[in-house]
Amino acid sequence: MAAIPGEAERAVCACICRSGGLRAKEIAKMLDVSTETVNKVLYRSPFLKELCWQDQDYRWHALVPQTRPHAGLREFAGWYGYAGDFTALTEAEWLDQLTEGCDRVGRSLNDNRGLLHSFRDCRETLLSLFRDLEGMAGEACLGWELAFELRLKRARHVRLYADVLVITESRVFSLEFKMKEQIDPEEVAQAAKYAPWLEVLFGPGYEIIPVLVLTAAKDLYTFAPIGEKDAVLPVCSGDMLFNAFDEYLGFLR
Repeated sequence: MAAIPGEAERAVCACICRSGGLRAKEIAKMLDVSTETVNKVLYRSPFLKELCWQDQDYRWHALVPQTRPHAGLREFAGWYGYAGDFTALTEAEWLDQLTEGCDRVGRSLNDNRGLLHSFRDCRETLLSLFRDLEGMAGEACLGWELAFELRLKRARHVRLYADVLVITESRVFSLEFKMKEQIDPEEVAQAAKYAPWLEVLFGPGYEIIPVLVLTAAKDLYTFAPIGEKDAVLPVCSGDMLFNAFDEYLGFLR
C-alpha cells in the first residue's frame, strides 16, 4: 500500500489547483523547494497521479478544482451533486444513478453482504438530516455538495472509497456509516483514515471533519479517541447526526 499523503502532496496539489498549467519548476519556485523534490511528489504519489494530469507542454493541471463547486468530483464518485438534487430524487432514481456511477469508478455493488440495504439506510438518514438542517438553517444547505462512494486513492491493487461527503462552504464532513449500535475502535480508525487524502483533495481552505454514524443506535452523540492518538472524532446515531453538524457550524448557538 502506498504511503499516506502528507504535507508535500497537499502543498503541490494546492499550487496546481490554484494556478493550473504549471511546470514542475514553477511549482518548486512557489514552494521554495527543488524541482527534483516536486517531481518526486508528482510521479511517486498514486493519489496525485490520479488527481492531476500533464499536458504536452509538461504543464500540470488538476482534475478537481479547490473551489466550489468541485465539479471534477463527478469523475471519482458513485454519485455527486447538490443536496437539493439528492433530496428531490426517489429512492429508485437515486439507486439507479448510484449504481451506474459506482460501475464507472470501479466500485462493485455486490449485494452479498446487504450493501444495497445499507445504501437505503444511509439515504434515509441523510434525508432526515437535511430536513433538520433546512428547518434550522434554511434552504442554503440544499446548495451544499454531496458525494457518495468517493474513490480517494487508486494504486495497482488498492482503492479506498469514502461513504459520504457533505461539502459546505468551508468544511467537508466525511461520514462513515455503519448499521451498528456499539462503537468499535477499528471503525473509528476507519472513519478517520480518509482525512489525509481529503486534505490533499480539498486543500487548505477546507476543514475536514470525519464522523462515524451508527444507524442502529439511538440518541447517541459522543467523541471517541482515534487509536492511540490524542485526537477524537464525533460518533453519533443516525437520529443525532444533526448534532455533529451543529458542533462545527453552530446552528443552535
